[in-house]
Amino acid sequence: MAAGRKKKAPLDGATLKTRLVEQARAEGFVSCRICRPGDIPQVPGRLRAYLDAGWHGQMEWMERRSDWRGNPESLWPEARSVIMLAESYTPEHDPTAVLSLPDRGAISVYAQNRDYHDLVKKRLKRLARWLIAESGEGTELKVFVDTAPVAEKPLGQAAGLGWQGKHTVLISRDWGNWAFLGAIFTTLDLPPDTPGREHCGTCRACLDACPTDAFPAPWKLDARRCISYLTIEYKGPVAEDLRPLLGNRIYGCDDCLAACPWNKFAVTASDMRYAARADLVAPKLADLAVLDDAGFRAMFSGSPIKRIGRDRFVRNVLYAIGNSGDPGLLGVARSLVDDPDPMVADAARWAVGRLEALE
Repeated sequence: MAAGRKKKAPLDGATLKTRLVEQARAEGFVSCRICRPGDIPQVPGRLRAYLDAGWHGQMEWMERRSDWRGNPESLWPEARSVIMLAESYTPEHDPTAVLSLPDRGAISVYAQNRDYHDLVKKRLKRLARWLIAESGEGTELKVFVDTAPVAEKPLGQAAGLGWQGKHTVLISRDWGNWAFLGAIFTTLDLPPDTPGREHCGTCRACLDACPTDAFPAPWKLDARRCISYLTIEYKGPVAEDLRPLLGNRIYGCDDCLAACPWNKFAVTASDMRYAARADLVAPKLADLAVLDDAGFRAMFSGSPIKRIGRDRFVRNVLYAIGNSGDPGLLGVARSLVDDPDPMVADAARWAVGRLEALE
């Protein structure tokens, strides 16, 4: 150390937390709250019951890392605090309007532009670097955005971001339910916040909005009937009794989110990269169905949709075509009945059968 230069005095936990919250807002997060890794003791039992019921479907990764997902203390024993952050992606348009356009595809709001994993993680890493600089040497931390075995929603409620609604998504009285969640685990000892309290009351708008009755009861979601799961996670042909219920939803579903009355307090997204691409708000099914692998990759470069691959995506598009009631789409469906992928060919034959029945 140079002569005469004083070492920077470490900030106390409360002061550091205050500055952290200010910095988080400067980065674009709508909320920043703190909890302890051990503040969700109810989660292991609930997760075990969920897995035992088989409601996770083909999401085997939930089973493989259930110990970590249910107990943040086992994920990183050295962590003393969990910083939970919310980032708004509130849509500028009505996401349900496209559901009345049978020849168009409905894509979940979060996937209508850039992949949020990349955007949120970069923001978290900048905040983490700031925190290390402010807290001094010896601080350790890890950042997580949805891809690690972290129970973000229960931790978000434990930290006071909001509460898990009856649709299981986190809701805030300040910014509704259109938000991505991020977590920073750290060895710093920061003052925790008061947990969020449930404010759903007798409302069941989100449950009643579900097209497939995927909620066996409030706060319980059977993923095997959830349209987001069926169109994104599920590999293989969707059960024929569920296909008509998909409507024209080709990637995800926003019905339960859009129905939440707390969205009257929704906050505008701070990052313009969450604004919907014009070509993804209500894309023509006929154009999407004929995408080959190269065309699919080019169209969805940088998008979360790219991860499911052309075959699964076109499968979804063909289900939407079969549900369209539009004989004008019969030709494109017929062109795919011999597709090299058996799942796509099966969907095409189903769509053809549905549309031919209308002639």
